[in-house]
Amino acid sequence: MALFQYQAKSLNGTVVRGELEAESDNEARIKLRANRLIPLKVAPKQKAGDLFKGMKTSGGKVKSKDLQIFTRQFATLVNAGIPIVQSIEILGGSTKNLALKRTILKIKEDVEGGKKLADAIAVHKTVFDTLYVNLVKAGEESGALDKILDRLAGYIEKSEKIKNKVTGALYYPAGILAVAFLVMFAILTFVIPKFEEMFKSSKQELPGLTVMVINASHLMRDYWYVVIGGIVLMGYSFKSYYSTPAGKAMFDHLFLQAPLFGPLIQKNAIARFSRTLGTMIECGVSIVEGLTIAAKVVGNRSLEKTFLQSKEVIVQGQSIVGPLSKDPFIPDMVVQMIGVGEQTGALDTMLSKIGDFYEEEVDYAVGALTSMIEPVMMIFLGGMIATLVIAMYLPVFKLAGSAG
Repeated sequence: MALFQYQAKSLNGTVVRGELEAESDNEARIKLRANRLIPLKVAPKQKAGDLFKGMKTSGGKVKSKDLQIFTRQFATLVNAGIPIVQSIEILGGSTKNLALKRTILKIKEDVEGGKKLADAIAVHKTVFDTLYVNLVKAGEESGALDKILDRLAGYIEKSEKIKNKVTGALYYPAGILAVAFLVMFAILTFVIPKFEEMFKSSKQELPGLTVMVINASHLMRDYWYVVIGGIVLMGYSFKSYYSTPAGKAMFDHLFLQAPLFGPLIQKNAIARFSRTLGTMIECGVSIVEGLTIAAKVVGNRSLEKTFLQSKEVIVQGQSIVGPLSKDPFIPDMVVQMIGVGEQTGALDTMLSKIGDFYEEEVDYAVGALTSMIEPVMMIFLGGMIATLVIAMYLPVFKLAGSAG
């Protein structure tokens, strides 16, 4: 006989969950009805080995959306009074992401073995970051795990939303430039040679612009591998240097000074810092530990250094606003609001307000940047194509004038 997990409703409307042995799914339903239960869901209980077997071949990655849904459902189950182990088991059976399912199953085994929930999820660093672990730990210690999980789900949702908007704004011009390069490559490789053959047969002196375009066409046709290889090498070199501490510090500082993208990067960093630190303080995490974690999620090494300096002065008994007021990339309004929050004991509230304000600012900045970049890139692309067309038709006009 096989073991089945069931979810059924009693005559008074209460939802009941459990396990029973039966030969088949139909027999399990018959047994439930015999016990005056209305079957809602009946499924064979999967063994740990069966789950892992499917996951090893499938692989997969836990996306922020999957983690947000898991956290929200976890908060709902805990709030309903369902024990943690049973809540995790229910979530493991309902999630469709195999990588997350494997992680949940391992967490369930560790919690059943006597580990605390925070210690069990801390092992899976690729799924749960330091912020997640610390908030769960604070929830366990305060007895408000359901509320903290609910706040954590909201935090993940807002962070992912703002991240997608910023990355979308940054990738848009890169996509336009890639299309422009492909168009130029096609024109120089296939169109310009046709004009060159016609010009050779006319045996006339070509204008300087036309000669320059023809030389570019020869370079692209004869040494295309050098051009593409050079572009790839430049990209790889930039990525390699940016991955080093010195490279990241230098470029992150330059990014903040960029004329178009600098303000967007700055506002996004402040929004993430404020939202993270405010959430952690509100959930009972100490400000020193919260600053350490919030500084790392900023994503900009220059601002991260300033926020870590604030942590150091707090340890020394000084005000948090000291290092912040010296950084030119942190607005005075932010410094003043943090200072007021620190003095009144409502730092978490002030940080939440700063996070709300700058998230709206990021929305506005993304919209303004997109509307500005689109015509600029279209003019740039049209200008390049127009230059090629003019270069090719100048000799034609000259030839026509000579014939006239």
